Amino acid sequence: MVGTGRWVRRTGIGVVATMLATTPFGAGPARAAEPEVRLAGAAWLDAGGANAAVTAVRSAAGGTVRNGTADTASLTGAGIGVALIDSGVAPVAGLNQPGKVINGPDLSFESQTPGLQYLDTYGHGTHMAGIIAGSDPSSGFQGVAPGAHLISLKTAAYDGAVDVSQVIAAIDWVVAHRNDPGLNIRVLNLSFGTDSIQPSLTDPLSFAVESAWKKGIVVVTSAGNDGAARVTMPAANPYVLAVGAADPNGTDTRTDDTIATFSNRGTVVRHPDLLAAGRSLVSLRVPGSYIDTQYPTARVGDNLFRGSGTSQAAAVVSGSVALLLQQRPGLTPDQVKQLLMKAADPLAKPDPIGSGAGQLDIAEASTLIMPLNATQVWAPATGLGSLEASRGTSHVADSVSGVELTGERDIFGMPWVPLTWTTAARNGKAWTGGTWNGSVWSGPGFTGTSWASSSWALVTWTGRSWAGRSWAGDTWAGRSWAGGTWTGRSWAGGTWAGRSWAGRSWA
Repeated sequence: MVGTGRWVRRTGIGVVATMLATTPFGAGPARAAEPEVRLAGAAWLDAGGANAAVTAVRSAAGGTVRNGTADTASLTGAGIGVALIDSGVAPVAGLNQPGKVINGPDLSFESQTPGLQYLDTYGHGTHMAGIIAGSDPSSGFQGVAPGAHLISLKTAAYDGAVDVSQVIAAIDWVVAHRNDPGLNIRVLNLSFGTDSIQPSLTDPLSFAVESAWKKGIVVVTSAGNDGAARVTMPAANPYVLAVGAADPNGTDTRTDDTIATFSNRGTVVRHPDLLAAGRSLVSLRVPGSYIDTQYPTARVGDNLFRGSGTSQAAAVVSGSVALLLQQRPGLTPDQVKQLLMKAADPLAKPDPIGSGAGQLDIAEASTLIMPLNATQVWAPATGLGSLEASRGTSHVADSVSGVELTGERDIFGMPWVPLTWTTAARNGKAWTGGTWNGSVWSGPGFTGTSWASSSWALVTWTGRSWAGRSWAGDTWAGRSWAGGTWTGRSWAGGTWAGRSWAGRSWA
């Protein structure tokens, strides 16, 4: 049985490049019909080169400085919630302590398979989570903001299959629940994007991130990994932080840093706002995940993994924003953006477009006076454009029938009515309990560690039900993480075989 899935990314949101694949579990829930797809920033990129430790990256950005005017060494991001919309987070060492990861609703196609809910079967989300806020005293691994807590919203399945409607639903959930007890969501990390060419003024995904920004959430997006004169969607939105990747060139000093060859340059109209280290960053590994089996040379010891991309660069910025907000919790998103851009260090050989304001310097940002006139005045997005156009060139499709999800409808076949949605999303009320856009996507309440799941109704666009989807009778249910492996399961050799991740997807 064949299952594939993919979606494209634009302006910093990773496009998942997923192609036809034969899985050890039987049919996956969705597939990509085209030979190559990507949510910008979501497919794995191993650019080789010298490994870069997150602690070294933070140090190079001044994140461990203590002097008369800055004390970033004592900042950990404590109390700051960073929402991560990605492929989930696995309970590996460094992310498994109580309160570190809070699961929002699992909106992925795997949410209907017991044992796969919330877990990161791909490996991308866990890598980002480690960079942002990982903390493992036993190994010494630390992310940029080890004291911050993460709110994980899983949207992508093991093969990256995800529709743009799932991502928009996840963003709306973050906005609706940003002030829930214990969450305090101040940052949203989006390490992916689509290749939508729809204007950011009308694109629904652009409107969703702008609404989050205007509700007080600093939205950090990846610019894309094609080395192209564009950024992915939603990084194209001028309000949010669009992050490109810097290449440390194997050293801890910044004098030789350059723009990574894969980092999208953008245009005069819209380009990365700033850069952060994005080549060969070492973060947490998910044994047995897709990228772990497909890229064994990227493993660093038993628990760590190397990856490159504007995805990683965005995660570095998200963690740094958590530090800044711990220091000055009253900062608005516009003030955070202005501080980071004003404090950025120009490259020795700057690119007037692709490098934006320069490279992240969190220590300098922490010393600057709070800007009083930081309000951005871009034309507000309307969100009244096409959901289909927001998908760009990538579509999920039923793994058996091959029917693609196209047109102005979400994954449940519900019609997309822009005026109705934008009114609710603008007010942070797009979710009613577990219902979004007229369908039940999740349970209505919190169980203490995770948002409750629910059984999905029949999917009318294919005539198939996602509920009860079997993975060949051998799911990841009940897997133990003891010793860093999926106990009792060998994932060596040909598992997840046949999957091609061409290009630079999931940056």
